[in-house]
Amino acid sequence: MNALDLSVNHPVGDFVREVLFPNCPDLAWAANGLIAAVALVLFPVFLSAPFLIWMERKVCAHMQARLGPMRHGPHGAFQTIADVMKLLFKEIALPGKIDRLPYLLAPAIPLTASFLSLAVIPWDHDLQVADPEQGILYLLAVGALGILGILVGAWASNSKFALLGAMRAGAQMLSYEVSLGILMLLVALLSGESSLREIVLSQQGTALDWWIFKAPVVGFLAFVLYLVSSTAELNRGPFDLVEAEQELTAGYQTEYSGMGFAMFYLAEYVNMVIQAALVSTFFLGGFLPLQIGIAPVDGILAAAPGIVWMVAKILLVVFVYMWFRWSFPRPRIDQLLALEWKTLVPANLVLFALGVLLVSQGWIL
Repeated sequence: MNALDLSVNHPVGDFVREVLFPNCPDLAWAANGLIAAVALVLFPVFLSAPFLIWMERKVCAHMQARLGPMRHGPHGAFQTIADVMKLLFKEIALPGKIDRLPYLLAPAIPLTASFLSLAVIPWDHDLQVADPEQGILYLLAVGALGILGILVGAWASNSKFALLGAMRAGAQMLSYEVSLGILMLLVALLSGESSLREIVLSQQGTALDWWIFKAPVVGFLAFVLYLVSSTAELNRGPFDLVEAEQELTAGYQTEYSGMGFAMFYLAEYVNMVIQAALVSTFFLGGFLPLQIGIAPVDGILAAAPGIVWMVAKILLVVFVYMWFRWSFPRPRIDQLLALEWKTLVPANLVLFALGVLLVSQGWIL
């Protein structure tokens, strides 16, 4: 099992080895590894979410020919910080007829699932908390926890709006898990690997070696279908029927305030980063640099660390998610489920069959 190289030198590691545990190298190595692993999981959460909220407001504003937040900081950059501080210190109002224990625990479940998923994302060659051999199966298993948190929170809220939103969320997310699972298996079939790091390494070379291009037609169609399915899995517009404000106020989050609401909200943006990272990993070469086949240019592009390329690709995919949200109207719930079962699932099964044909005939570029 390949994982994060926890023995490398860095300021925190030096402090742990030289000050805290100078006479116990094994304990120092374990503590160093734990600190590095926790940092690698928490940094994407607490750094990306405020930035993405600000980015979404700006993308929405410019697509609607307006400016968005402008008063706090340059171009409103501190507006998100002000919102976070408000949520941190806001009083938590508990409705009178809730089931108290599951109501309080529910917001932590989707966030925990997000942390577990972040642990297997390869950010660079040696920057990954864990690299299980069956990484795709791990992601499918962990992803189901997020649905559980939504259902538990809505049921414990004792609200018809929350319950209706949760029923929609359960039907929508479980349905689109099928398409995501088929597409992940397709990538595993094409690459011959189910480890996320090995899937990235199977795309080494120029940009034409990324799976979006390397598998003729099949790769590009799988990329598009994955974007659509993951948008629905994230409950983002135009597939945000689980919290359709005109119908369900805030859906399953209706009875939550303060930190409970903030945890659900944070999980939504962290999951968007995770799905964007998976799109990059499966189809866009992950942490590998863009190479165009011109030696001088390729040398300059390869000089940037892998994590820089990974973050750049994630931001590109996140922009596409935001573009979807502010460009298409919201369908009805029956239309959304019909899209999955009558269109996407058959299309994905056909793609999988074509992928089998490509691999068996050696037609991979």
